[in-house]
Amino acid sequence: METLKSFFTHPAFFAFVGGLIVCGIFLVMSWTSHLKTKKELRRFQKHLSEKLEIEGEHMATTKKDLAKLREENENLRLKIGSGQLHDSSQALERELELFARAEKIMVVKAPGFAQAWEGAKDVAHAELLEEERGKSLPRRIFRKFFAGSGNAGGGGNSGDGTKLLAVKDAEESTGAPEKAGAASSGE
Repeated sequence: METLKSFFTHPAFFAFVGGLIVCGIFLVMSWTSHLKTKKELRRFQKHLSEKLEIEGEHMATTKKDLAKLREENENLRLKIGSGQLHDSSQALERELELFARAEKIMVVKAPGFAQAWEGAKDVAHAELLEEERGKSLPRRIFRKFFAGSGNAGGGGNSGDGTKLLAVKDAEESTGAPEKAGAASSGE
């Protein structure tokens, strides 16, 4: 028993016990730190899963919006394509108007001469350009008014040309284009 007593009273034993106590303290501290880290890791995992869910929903809505925008883009492209057809029909209508005016001028001035025909086309083209720039009143309006009034059969084209020329001469002499232009812009 003496050996046991000397063993428990030896300073090395006290150092060993002190080391165990310090080791126990560090063990408890590290265990609590480990528990805090595990808790924080779970919180981060939960946060990450929520963030991924939110981003997934956002990506799904973004894909839906992208599909919707692509569909709208395709619809607009088709509308623009059909608009170009409409513009081409307007261009054809303009050309027809140009030829109709040139024909009227040709019949009045010099029927049968190609040189006069080209000159009449140039004059009609200049008139259309003036109308498009807003410098004169479009004669298409008056043709629509006078075309149905005198000709029930619709066959008298030279009479329409004479009426149109008479209307234009009347406009130029009375200054009616300003009044008619103001009236047509008010509609």
